[in-house]
Amino acid sequence: MSKVWDECLDRVRHEVTEEEFNAWIRPLQAVEQGDSIDLFAPNSLILEHIKEHHLSLIQSSLPFRNDMMMELAIYVGGDAARVDESRAFSGPDIDLPVEHFENNLNPYFTFDNFVLGKTTQLAEAASRQVASNPGHGYNPLFIYGATGLGKTHLMHAIGHQLLKDSPSSRILYIRSQNFVNDMVNAIQHKTINKFQKYFHGLDVLLIDDIQFFAGKDHSQEEFFNTYNILLESGKQIILTSDKFPKEIDNLEDRLKSRFGSGLTVQVEPPELETRVAILMNKAEKIPLDLPQDAAFEIAKLVKSNVRELEGALNNIRANSQLTGEPITVDSVRSALRELIAVHSRLISIDNIQKIISEYYNISLSDLLSRSRSRSIVRPRQIAMSLAKKLTEKSLPEIGKAFGGKDHTTVIHANRKVAELLESDPKINDDYKSLLKKLTV
Repeated sequence: MSKVWDECLDRVRHEVTEEEFNAWIRPLQAVEQGDSIDLFAPNSLILEHIKEHHLSLIQSSLPFRNDMMMELAIYVGGDAARVDESRAFSGPDIDLPVEHFENNLNPYFTFDNFVLGKTTQLAEAASRQVASNPGHGYNPLFIYGATGLGKTHLMHAIGHQLLKDSPSSRILYIRSQNFVNDMVNAIQHKTINKFQKYFHGLDVLLIDDIQFFAGKDHSQEEFFNTYNILLESGKQIILTSDKFPKEIDNLEDRLKSRFGSGLTVQVEPPELETRVAILMNKAEKIPLDLPQDAAFEIAKLVKSNVRELEGALNNIRANSQLTGEPITVDSVRSALRELIAVHSRLISIDNIQKIISEYYNISLSDLLSRSRSRSIVRPRQIAMSLAKKLTEKSLPEIGKAFGGKDHTTVIHANRKVAELLESDPKINDDYKSLLKKLTV
């Protein structure tokens, strides 16, 4: 291995968690060529993650040569050959021996290191069931929820378990954007037959962020055909999205119907105790001396998802290393004060109105209008109720923000919503979902 790369790794190791380092940085291979260094990722998943999250850190950690920063390039493949990602469809032939098959699975994302909580119990149980009995029962498995809640982790965990039980299985993890890109390249270079043969020959297809197919008609058509062929052959399909299938806009109804034909499960933000468990688990692996009361304080302040928890923990770790002080409740509050301030700024009437408009698929102008239509009035009342609950604005200020309404209108809205929360399960569910969107 390159001495330059060894030096770079030593620097990078101190800037990321041990978990992050082992999962993403360590698999890279390096070849030094004069004043440049080429990195080779074992698969496209790691390549994309490095480009998105770590490339600038790696670049800045490289030593200077002749007072100049070393050139850095990254590719997919072994250190013997570079792969040009702009070429035609680059997936291997489906007929190649399985040991040469690139599955794109992240080695860290397994069932063993998935921290289970109340909000992920159903999704985890369904994932284990699929892993033990692929192609039967829960097919497709559709996991949906906001970013950073464990959807991708569970998807990879299924893949690893299936490979463990059946090493000859041809399993592929791919993001929907990459499926689209591969298809476009295949069309451009007249290799669409190879593309189709490759995907139609899979035993298990794990496809992430399915919502990115929205509005891409040709891609939807191609995926529809792939989906049907795999399903009719008894092959397993696992899908993830940030929305329930029927709520994905600009997606063909036949796809929505297919996606909903198996088992659909939701992952939600982890509850307090699970967030604490996640933090303690990650601190143990770093390792980092994290008192439980400090972990509880972090978990109280960061409620949205696992990625933000990791970011908060890294922030606190860096602060402790720089100051030389142990981690305490007070140091957590100090280290995260900017995060707290940003979160507070996000809960504004403008943001509430934006979220409500998107949730109910109505325009902001309609929400602020004097329309008496029930489809407009009810979201407006809920928005007013949330504004009163989540902001420090007075009733007249809230009314003014909703198109110059009188404060009595706000009072009536709050009373009406309170009644509906007791009597209407649908309104109650909507209110809880919206509250979660605004506060986590």
